[in-house]
Amino acid sequence: MTNSLGFTQGGLDLALDLKHKYQQSQPLIAPGGDKLLMPELLLNTNIDLQDYDDPLPLAMVATRDPDSPLSVAAAVRMSPFAGKTRLTSEVFSMLGGLSKHPVVKQMVEMVKESHFDPVVISKVQSNAHKFVALSRKRYTEALRNNLKLLLEGEINPRSFVTEFFELSEAGNLRIDIRKRLVLGILKSESVRPSIKFLFMEQIGRLPETVQREIITEALNAPDKPSLEAIKKELSYIRLELVGGKSH
Repeated sequence: MTNSLGFTQGGLDLALDLKHKYQQSQPLIAPGGDKLLMPELLLNTNIDLQDYDDPLPLAMVATRDPDSPLSVAAAVRMSPFAGKTRLTSEVFSMLGGLSKHPVVKQMVEMVKESHFDPVVISKVQSNAHKFVALSRKRYTEALRNNLKLLLEGEINPRSFVTEFFELSEAGNLRIDIRKRLVLGILKSESVRPSIKFLFMEQIGRLPETVQREIITEALNAPDKPSLEAIKKELSYIRLELVGGKSH
């Protein structure tokens, strides 16, 4: 239940959990446990996000997330009820100063100056949808350009893999697209095994369910000499997942 301050115990517990995840650079998982928390989820007010709808976890995402689309979406989701109590209003006001993203500060100031006018909040929500779509497009283009540079030998493989995960996370690339891209690289005949092993080193940055799906589909791919070592390593990773260990 929400107390007189505008918070819930579940929201406080989730905020503390999110703080730990940010410290450990772990992905944020939406309610249900099998999907990444995406900006579109936060911007969809018709979806019940359970404890994520408490001001504290939303404030945590808005101020701590390294990716501007998710930070903006969290602040926007908080805005309609941020003015309901004095404390939630103060917390909302702090977002602009604490967030590392200028766009969050601009949005917070606009809502505050309007005294939480529903018309202004509706406009901010609409702009947030456009911002997320544009950001994703730019990050996707950067990923494609990096892949082209890799195939042309113009980018270091380790840098490519590092930037692949950084860009896909920063752009909040849909998880099904990330899965398809990683699978395509692991099964590709034109990508060197050393690059594939670098991807396997980073596979823990994906939700565990997605890791399992990638491993299963890659292991079920037709046997080829070029995939023998890759499949062997994936088998080890799968055993570690079953044993509850991180790779």
